[in-house]
Amino acid sequence: MKRAKQAARPEARGRPAAHAARPLVRRVFAELADGGFHSGEALARSLGVSRSAVWKAVRALKALGAPLEAVRNRGYCLPGATPPLEAELIRKALPRAQGDRVSRIDVEWTLDSTNSRLLARANPPPGTSEVLLAEVQTSGRGRRGRQWLAPPGGSICLSFSWTFREVPRELGALGLVIGVCALRALRAHGVPRLELKWPNDLLMDGRKLGGVLIELRAESTGPACVVIGIGLNVALGASVLGAIAATGIAAADLASALHRPPDRNEIVAAVVGECLEGLAAFEREGLKPFIEHWRAADALAGRPVAVSGAQGTAQGLARGIDLHGALLLETREGVQRFISGDVSVRPAVTR
Repeated sequence: MKRAKQAARPEARGRPAAHAARPLVRRVFAELADGGFHSGEALARSLGVSRSAVWKAVRALKALGAPLEAVRNRGYCLPGATPPLEAELIRKALPRAQGDRVSRIDVEWTLDSTNSRLLARANPPPGTSEVLLAEVQTSGRGRRGRQWLAPPGGSICLSFSWTFREVPRELGALGLVIGVCALRALRAHGVPRLELKWPNDLLMDGRKLGGVLIELRAESTGPACVVIGIGLNVALGASVLGAIAATGIAAADLASALHRPPDRNEIVAAVVGECLEGLAAFEREGLKPFIEHWRAADALAGRPVAVSGAQGTAQGLARGIDLHGALLLETREGVQRFISGDVSVRPAVTR
C-alpha cells in the first residue's frame, strides 16, 4: 500500500501515458511553467531522464526563444511563464453553448503553421468547428506572409475552422467581425485600452497585441470553409519585444497590462467561444450586428494615414468603414474605398 501511495506523488498525478510520449522539451517546459527554479537533478528525477537529456532540452528551449534563466546552485527558471496550453482545460473553460460546436481541440508542441494544418483537413460539418493550437510555430505568418514571432509560452497561436453552408455575401468583412469578437473576449478578462486597426490588427496602447489571418477554401457553389488564425502576444519578454521592434512594429503583450500572468487556456476558450457565437450571427446577419462595435474601437478614425495596395499608395484621412467593411479614405480627389491593403499612420500635418 505504501508503494501505491508513493506512485501517486504530486508530480506524477494527471499524467497519462500520452504525457510521457510528448517531446522532452515540451515536458521540461511544462515543469518550468510555474515560474520557479528547478534544479537539473530534480527535473531529471521528475521526468525519468538523465540530467544530460534535461540540459539538451533546456538548450532547445532557449534556441526557440524562451527567456530561460540558469542560476548556479538554483537551477533553471522561466520568469513570467504562463501555464502550458492543454486541450482538456480549454474545453472545460468553453461556454456550454459554444463547447457543443467544437468537435475537436488539438494542442501541438511545434507546427509549421496552425492555419496550414487545418486547411489540409476535411471541412468540419456546418455549424461545428475544429480548433488547433501550437506552442511553437516554425512558419507562423501574418498578412502578406510576414513572420509571427512566438516563443514557447509567450503567445497564443490559434486556428479554428468553420464551414458556412454557402459563401457569405460580406465574406470580406469577416476579419472585422473576428476582431470585434476577440476584443470582447479580452475585455471580459480585464485587458484595458484595446482598439482595432483596419483590416485585422488588435492594438493595446497603440501597439500591436495581435492579428487575424483568414483563409478560405470554397467551391464555386455550395459550402465554404474558412480557417481563422489568431495570434496574440501574451508574455513575450524584453528580448522578443525588441526583436519585433527592430522590424518596425511596436508590439505589446498581455502580461504588461494585467496584474497577474494571464491563463492562456482561459483566454483561448473565451476567444473561441466569442468567435463561434459571432460566426453564427455573421452567417445570419452579416456585418450589421458588429459594425457599431467596430467603429467604437476604430484606432484610425480621423487620423492621417497611407494605404498601400495592389494599385499603389494613397494618402488621406481615415473615415471609418462602410456597411461592407471597406476602409473609407478622404483624399484630395474625394473619398476612396479600399477593400484590402496595408495601413500606416502618417504624421499629422500642421497648417
